[in-house]
Amino acid sequence: MTTRTQPSARSRPSALGQPATMKAAVYRRFGAPDVIEIVEVSRPEPAAGEILIRVRATTVSAADHRTRSRDVPSGLLIPSSLVLGFFRPRRPILGMDVAGVIVAVGEHVDRFAPGDEVLVMLGSRFGGHAEYAIAAASDAIAVKPSSMSFEEAVSLVFGGITARGYLSQIAIGHGTTVLVNGASGAVGTAVVQLAKAAGAHVTGVSSKTNEALVASLGADRTIDYTNHDFTSDGATYDVIVDCVGNAPVARVHSILNAGGAVLLVAGDLRSIISARGKARRHGITVITAPGAYRSEDLEYVVDLAARGAFRPTIDRTFPFEQIQSAHRYVDTGRKRGSVVVTLASTDHE
Repeated sequence: MTTRTQPSARSRPSALGQPATMKAAVYRRFGAPDVIEIVEVSRPEPAAGEILIRVRATTVSAADHRTRSRDVPSGLLIPSSLVLGFFRPRRPILGMDVAGVIVAVGEHVDRFAPGDEVLVMLGSRFGGHAEYAIAAASDAIAVKPSSMSFEEAVSLVFGGITARGYLSQIAIGHGTTVLVNGASGAVGTAVVQLAKAAGAHVTGVSSKTNEALVASLGADRTIDYTNHDFTSDGATYDVIVDCVGNAPVARVHSILNAGGAVLLVAGDLRSIISARGKARRHGITVITAPGAYRSEDLEYVVDLAARGAFRPTIDRTFPFEQIQSAHRYVDTGRKRGSVVVTLASTDHE
């Protein structure tokens, strides 16, 4: 991939002692992975309440795929366009998560200091696919364990905080029966591990090739969706987590135990709009969003990982220069866990 310089990029030194420009993976139009270009852009500087991070690792997630390609669930194109842009991207640098080193902080930031190694959920503001990223000190941020690499740490963020956000809205404990549809993706692998850590009996639905992975993460039972319909084998569950988008309430309520919960991680607009009515009709709980991203949720996942109770799941790792290839791989829909992109360290850290 050729790196080129944007005409607007500044070339004078930064007041913070950092380079005034940075490399970023930018897309100016929606489409296939080849719309991504690595270019030189102005490096951001932290305002009051913000931190500047030298990015060492990030991921290309399902959210990056959907945003770049506008492959969004049915009915959500217009609502998502209000945030992402209608005719061209409003946020030209993708990347919802980063792990890296803080190089500068703005005024009124007391919790962090330059030199701190952190992992951050940037959320729908994106910006992680670059050499430097800005985060608010109030964002979901956790200190990176010294025992973990930046690659391992960043693989915890997107799936871990999303899974924790959904699961924390319901009660899960010893003996709770949980089915995870799409148990091999970034969110699915996290749900399996978090539910197991809470004492649940976990069933993971995936392809045959991913059953061994799902079992190794703690699933008590695995189902190959290509030759088995989990809704028709007589088993019932207290919680059903749909990370794929093909298990709405209408399909799964009959295998849900009384008072159970359906967590729609990948629901379409119809599922979201009808959730409240279906919950009342069937006497169940339907969760359609993870809620606000919180530092305590990310710290919970990181603590489990530091203690060996949560395993970073990395499918493939690409250098930043090959980020187009990372997007192409994610586009296949076959990734297991996280696809990580690494950026080299610099003398400015």
